[in-house]
Amino acid sequence: GQLPTWLQGTLLRNGPGMHTIGDTKYNHWFDGLALLHSFTFKNGEVYYRSKYLRSDTYNCNIEANRIVVSEFGTMAYPDPCKNIFAKAFTYLSHTIPEFTDNCLINIMKTGDDFYATSETNFIRKINPQTLETLEKVDYSKYVAVNVATSHPHYDSAGNTLNMGTSIVDKGKTKYILFKIPPPVPEKEKKKSCFKHLEVVCSIPSRSLLHPSYYHSFGITENYIVFVEQPFRLDIVKMATAYIRGVNWASCLVYNKEDKTWFHFVDKKTKKEVSTKFYTDAMVLFHHINAYEEDGHIIFDIIAYTDNSLYDMFYLKNLTKDFEKNNKLTSIPTCKRFVVPLQYDKDAEVGSNLVTLPSAATAVKEKDGSIYCQPEILCEGIELPRINYDYNSKKYKYFFATGVQWSPVPTKIVKFNIETKEMLHWGEDHCWPSEPIFVPSPDAREEDDGIVLTCVVMSDPKQAPFLLVLDAKTFKELGRATVDVEMHLDLHGMFIPEKDLKTETE
Repeated sequence: GQLPTWLQGTLLRNGPGMHTIGDTKYNHWFDGLALLHSFTFKNGEVYYRSKYLRSDTYNCNIEANRIVVSEFGTMAYPDPCKNIFAKAFTYLSHTIPEFTDNCLINIMKTGDDFYATSETNFIRKINPQTLETLEKVDYSKYVAVNVATSHPHYDSAGNTLNMGTSIVDKGKTKYILFKIPPPVPEKEKKKSCFKHLEVVCSIPSRSLLHPSYYHSFGITENYIVFVEQPFRLDIVKMATAYIRGVNWASCLVYNKEDKTWFHFVDKKTKKEVSTKFYTDAMVLFHHINAYEEDGHIIFDIIAYTDNSLYDMFYLKNLTKDFEKNNKLTSIPTCKRFVVPLQYDKDAEVGSNLVTLPSAATAVKEKDGSIYCQPEILCEGIELPRINYDYNSKKYKYFFATGVQWSPVPTKIVKFNIETKEMLHWGEDHCWPSEPIFVPSPDAREEDDGIVLTCVVMSDPKQAPFLLVLDAKTFKELGRATVDVEMHLDLHGMFIPEKDLKTETE
């Protein structure tokens, strides 16, 4: 096919690539050593490259020729030949674990720099052109967080916003929203932008020892949207996991009898909206978008009724009959919540406070709290992406992978929120990755542009390829076949040519 002539830049993606080291094997697919890969578009041609992230974790494991650094689903143990004192010391030092820097989930931009990220306190700077691994940054040196999300947001001023959890710091556990500013002017060039990192606000956890797990959050023009779900990390279990010989993933507990709480923080005052908003128990990984309309916050998410998704990806389940044998017990559901921030304080108990035309409701309870029920937009989709120019604004489309009952995507979809119409792309034996929208330079409409996805074949005899779709019609414009074994990746971003510093710079 033919690529649009304006498509110049690099699609950079990240995901787990190596699962066996020496005689040892990770337990979970999400634990594999990070493998970066990129597709560079230059004058109608596509160049592919891939490289393992040379993290400290990678280097230690390769040197020892076995897994020596623990990951979320795999606990690693020291060399049994070491003496008893060294062993005892190792047990003690694991209480608050030294987390891995195997940053395998996403790519983050701060200023002109790019980082591979996961959900620990470490991120690794990378060169987006050569995929070389550069310095390691420890968030906890700049802000008191033990874990952080790998789905940050970017605002129009060039700041990067992210959230992390501060576990039992000064006797409190809280969720912290922090801002990494763009690089400072020339005279302070020596200082990294992390030195200017600032805490925007913090939200106290409802429980000291059971903070909520979260993978992403939402932002509107004036608010931060944080969902505190009853899928929680048990800190005591986590501190003793090493001694008990279990992995950290087993310390995540889902309580389906519990409520899910919504927090809205005003960006200007840094204060949380005092009304208590909640919904039923759910498990959520990905926010799609959020915006404000007539005194309401509208936010769209993909939610599950249980936490079975993570268990599917234990390697013991990833056999050749994976698709046949592994069925999600909860189908991912795209939910729209409509939350009235401004409402009649004298409204009757039991009345619906949503005044916008919507199937979503927000009902006033006796104690003044508000129970929200969503509108179901669609089902069976994951890894949602939007035209990011519409982030925190009213929008019409999102792109996602189609998953139905198996957790491995078989299709790419485009969903029209207003008409509920869905366009698909799919072919036999094709497992596409998260679709990334790239707007065309003269875009007039939200879906003027293309969608990029890397497609891995379930038939080993067929070569993987990069697929380019017209975002409007969802018709294929072209594909670039890659003659290597490509890995199933997780997340990534498109970097326009103008944002890539040249080698000499």
